[in-house]
Amino acid sequence: MVSAIWNGRTIAQSDDTVVVEGNHYFPAESLDRAFVKSSATTSVCGWKGTANYYSLVVDGKENKDAVWYYADPKSAASKIKGRVAFWKGVDVR
Repeated sequence: MVSAIWNGRTIAQSDDTVVVEGNHYFPAESLDRAFVKSSATTSVCGWKGTANYYSLVVDGKENKDAVWYYADPKSAASKIKGRVAFWKGVDVR
């Protein structure tokens, strides 16, 4: 079981992650939406496509754009469709 933890809370947990470029991509349904708020931020990866972001809010603290996902990844990255990944101090173990 792999967990994503930030500010003492489990944000996501799954035994079905896909590792790409060293990042665990969790099924989107494993994300605890109580800690997530939408972000307007996007970025572009040449082989994966356009990434969208969520910010985390836990016990009044915000971690801006700490979660990313590819809503419509390019075909080379199709295995991460419907999945989310973490950074910015989120402990994935």
